[in-house]
Amino acid sequence: MSSAPPPPPRPVASRALRASIIALTVACGTPVLADTLADVQRLIRRGQYPQALTIIDSYLGTSPSDAQARFLKGVIYSETDKTDEAIAVFSKLTEDYPEFPESYNNLAVLYARQKQYEKARMALEMAIQTHPSYATAHENLGDLYARLANQSYARAAQLDGASKSAKTKEALSRDLIAIPAKAPAKPATAVQTPADPAAGNKAANQ
Repeated sequence: MSSAPPPPPRPVASRALRASIIALTVACGTPVLADTLADVQRLIRRGQYPQALTIIDSYLGTSPSDAQARFLKGVIYSETDKTDEAIAVFSKLTEDYPEFPESYNNLAVLYARQKQYEKARMALEMAIQTHPSYATAHENLGDLYARLANQSYARAAQLDGASKSAKTKEALSRDLIAIPAKAPAKPATAVQTPADPAAGNKAANQ
């Protein structure tokens, strides 16, 4: 299996749940397939989502079960704020390829975007159960708990204006997740590409 080039830096402005684009990490079935998916990822990085979706839809017309192509379609939906469609794609991928932690992670990002935090937590825990060494899911779970803590401390401070401890903890938790005062954090982008099905079990066990 050929090694992948390093991913670009992840956005750090908001500390919201997130994942980043990474290059395909396995040998695809044919050079044409590899080139097609690589082209789609380049288009996604450039923000050329309509063109990327056209290519993916054309490819899925002949290979509707391809996991990586389906994943990239979910990425495109995520990037274009079609959250419900993206959730449908990633949810089906977790059913068909439960060994991919990336699908659970990106599903969690989307649930968190909709403030469905319990569903986000469950998805992240599934990602970790599937791949215990998946650092992104561990970090995202920590960020999720920090965000929930911030909301609870803020509510406590609102209910008891004299509570210095609640205000202090609210401020500390806000700094931890870099939430701007009186402004919500920018929603995360869920765009991480899994390995192909043939390599999924091996990757999950590393």
